[in-house]
Amino acid sequence: MASSLRHFAGLGCFSAAASSSASTSFLPGYAPDFCVFVALRPIKPPATAVANPPASPSPLEEEHRRQAAVPWHSDDPPAPSVPAPLRVGIVGFGNFGQFIAGGVQRQGHTVLAASRSDYSAYCAQHGIRFFRSVDALCEEQPDVLLICSSILSTESVVRAIPFHKLRPDTIVADVLSVKEFPRNLLLEVLPPGFGIICTHPMFGPESGKHGWGKLPFVFDKVRVADDGDQAATCDRFLSIFEQEGCRMVEMSCAEHDRYAAGSQFITHTIGRVLSQLNLRSTPINTKGYETLLQLVSGLVHS
Repeated sequence: MASSLRHFAGLGCFSAAASSSASTSFLPGYAPDFCVFVALRPIKPPATAVANPPASPSPLEEEHRRQAAVPWHSDDPPAPSVPAPLRVGIVGFGNFGQFIAGGVQRQGHTVLAASRSDYSAYCAQHGIRFFRSVDALCEEQPDVLLICSSILSTESVVRAIPFHKLRPDTIVADVLSVKEFPRNLLLEVLPPGFGIICTHPMFGPESGKHGWGKLPFVFDKVRVADDGDQAATCDRFLSIFEQEGCRMVEMSCAEHDRYAAGSQFITHTIGRVLSQLNLRSTPINTKGYETLLQLVSGLVHS
């Protein structure tokens, strides 16, 4: 037993029995070897890193895992895409053209303008692209070409439009206060695939300066494809005025002119006559006189 323990202790320890002459043992005939006890010390196993237990996932992580586990189906409806803004080209950019352009822009659409007079400074201030010729404007291929010229110049303006530079499904609209005349003109001049919308905003820069809410907007879809891009463009163009709060009135051009023949004739005739009288406001205006002054101002500025 003692020899086995000494062998386990190794050569670094020497036996006390070999040097019994130099040491005195308490037990006769037995020389303890204390190095043996060094070898018998309990050895702790090396410490190993204990991994932290995984933290419980948060509710948000659980939801992400749940959604990731749901299989994707090819028949799921795609997310709706936002259509690009309409590009509305306005031919004739006087007071009324600028007035209409404001509503078009408020609804998030793009305005391109062409006019014989130079409105480049105005357009630069209002984020509108200005062209000195209708040809240059048509090269940009707007979705809608809106004629805002006077009644007297409308025919020459329409006949000068380079339709070959426009897309074949372009919509052409007008805003004249008479409707049968532009309807017949556009049907005669425009290529067959072009859309035609005859409109009449029953208001102007003066009567609509505080907003277009509840003001009548008359329109006639003279020629618009039943489906496809042209129908969608037509609806989006008319929605400009609807979103501005107009009271949308759809009626034929002939019906419009029958109504307008009486109401507009008497209104404009009286207004023009009164404007020639050079009426002025006085410190003692009656309510009726104030109404006449407002009528003159509204007709002259509209």
